[in-house]
Amino acid sequence: MTRPSDNETWLIDTGDLVIRKKAKSGIDGLLPWEAFVYCLWAADYGMRNAGDLDAATDVHSTFHEQAHRIGKQLSLILTQDMFALSKDDLALQYLERFELICDEIKGARPDDAVEVRKRRTYSGLDSASSC
Repeated sequence: MTRPSDNETWLIDTGDLVIRKKAKSGIDGLLPWEAFVYCLWAADYGMRNAGDLDAATDVHSTFHEQAHRIGKQLSLILTQDMFALSKDDLALQYLERFELICDEIKGARPDDAVEVRKRRTYSGLDSASSC
């Protein structure tokens, strides 16, 4: 089993924040950037867990069309191109384009969008010792 890339981890963590926000405020409460992250999370879920985009459609029925529309709206060239592909071609090329798409969308994050905070680590503490 391969170790997840930084972008895979980023998408899982950011997707979780977006899903939580969506649960509180509904899909209309998401910024376009956050809605795109949700679309990408759904596509990734389908591809990595089922090996196709049918599972993505089960999670988010309009992920493909919405991702393409938001890619245009945010002027994300790589994203637009990827989600302009047919569903079958998208599935074939998804994993090879994933890193570039994540880098592009991360670079377009608005200041008011959800953001994964770095976890604090406490150095110098021995986990075996306790107070």
